[in-house]
Amino acid sequence: MNKAFLFFLLILVVAAASLGVWYWKGNEWTKGVLKLEVLGPQAVQAGQEIEYLVKFKNNGQVRLEEAELVFEYPEDVLPLERDSQRITEELEDIYPGEERIIEFKGRAFGKQGDILEGETFLTYRPKNLKASYESKTTFSTQVSSVPLTFEFDLPLKAETGEELNFSLNYFSNIDYVLENLRARIQYPNGFSFIFSKPQSLDETEFLLPSLYQVDGGRINIQGRVDGQAGEKKVFRAQLGVVIDERFVVLTETSQAVEMAEPSFYVSQFINGSQDYTATIGEMLHYEVFFKNIGKKPIQKKFLFVKLEGDFFDLTSLKTDQGEFGTGDNTILFDWKNVSDLRFLDADEEGKVDFWVKVKEGEVGSRIRNPLLKNVITIGGTEKVFEAKINAKVYLAQKAYFQEEVFGNRGPLPPRVGTSTTYTVFWQIENSWNTLENVKVRSVLPSNVKPTGNIFPEEAKLTYDSSSRELVWTVGNLEPFQGSGDEVPLTLAFQIELTPTESQRDKTAILIEEAEISGQDIFTSESVEEKSNPVDTSLPDDETVEGSMGIVR
Repeated sequence: MNKAFLFFLLILVVAAASLGVWYWKGNEWTKGVLKLEVLGPQAVQAGQEIEYLVKFKNNGQVRLEEAELVFEYPEDVLPLERDSQRITEELEDIYPGEERIIEFKGRAFGKQGDILEGETFLTYRPKNLKASYESKTTFSTQVSSVPLTFEFDLPLKAETGEELNFSLNYFSNIDYVLENLRARIQYPNGFSFIFSKPQSLDETEFLLPSLYQVDGGRINIQGRVDGQAGEKKVFRAQLGVVIDERFVVLTETSQAVEMAEPSFYVSQFINGSQDYTATIGEMLHYEVFFKNIGKKPIQKKFLFVKLEGDFFDLTSLKTDQGEFGTGDNTILFDWKNVSDLRFLDADEEGKVDFWVKVKEGEVGSRIRNPLLKNVITIGGTEKVFEAKINAKVYLAQKAYFQEEVFGNRGPLPPRVGTSTTYTVFWQIENSWNTLENVKVRSVLPSNVKPTGNIFPEEAKLTYDSSSRELVWTVGNLEPFQGSGDEVPLTLAFQIELTPTESQRDKTAILIEEAEISGQDIFTSESVEEKSNPVDTSLPDDETVEGSMGIVR
């Protein structure tokens, strides 16, 4: 190979290399030429609408193809006009020097100080290149304030075993309707939940109604707290909304209740008993005793007695020292009228009393296992007392000549020495408590005997010919069985009367007084009721009039 040819070949190689360098320089690509940023507020109020502007610009010399934008909302930002937290959009080609802005709207939630973080990605392929590139950026917004008021209304001190009635109050000044609103409460150890209004989902979580601006509500809770004197019981709560099945906290609160040394020991007697079972219609004498168990004298105290339940006859309320209004269920004992409330030295005991009648409740009143409840409050000490009320069972004893069960025979008016049959009905109605071992008893006169006709036939009716006692073994009675719209529990049986000479020109006794008895499961007390004897005048049989009941 000659030198001229080698020189020419070298010139070609150098030229080709120069051309390659020129081509690469003219077509080189770096990610930095696509500028991607998200513009949005640095701080927002909870519930405020927020707008994010995704801005991107092609600062290169090459068209960007197959572009795709992914926008991820912060976790606690609810998308508006979108149906997902992650939005993917396919874009048209981005030409050199072109700049675009895409808007994403949402509503911010979270508690004060929370940082709401999101991110966005833009993938693309430069023209004439096979490789794809991705630009990525993150953005954040801080929740600067939450215009919600959320506070406990709790006493600062409580005695162990004391029943607490407290509330959790909330109020919104957010210019937005808060929906799917919930409150969660964490109770301290030693707290026993009793009741709440509204009703809780699981004693700790409450589903609340939609909350408008300048609107609020209250959760009332009743419970009992136990602890050692000086111990602090901390109640905590959170208020938030549910977004995509997540509970997003908007605000939280807490309050401590200190367990106090009790100042008073309160006790009560009803009709001389600490464990009294009441009966409807009777007058009750309440004696309330309060003892200063502190180390210092107690002065100028008020004592309140609140009567709760439907069975207090407030019109019968009487007290020599207390004050109450017509129809008022709270009795106030003022230290100005009660010397023991004016000054009570350490270890001394005082007393107030009052009288109230148990209302005559109707069998149809659908209150099961009723209680007479009264709440005594004195010097920060609250004590709840309950007295059970015995069931009221009703027994009707009726006799008929004209009826459609058995069909009776014999003369009417009845005649001496001649038999006449009658049908006796026992009807039972129960009230509010379950009764067990219920039985009905009565005695037949010497000249009256059962015929053996019984309805229903499966009824457990026995007769002792020696004592002449009839016994219907009923068994158990459920609350309100046979009462209200129900047909009374009924037994029908036929008896036969043969009048004696001594009964001539008189009415004759068909069946003696009937008595029903049973055991009240709720009160563990015996329950009894009696029904009058029935004679041949048959007061319940409308077909028997005047002398038709006189023996001839």
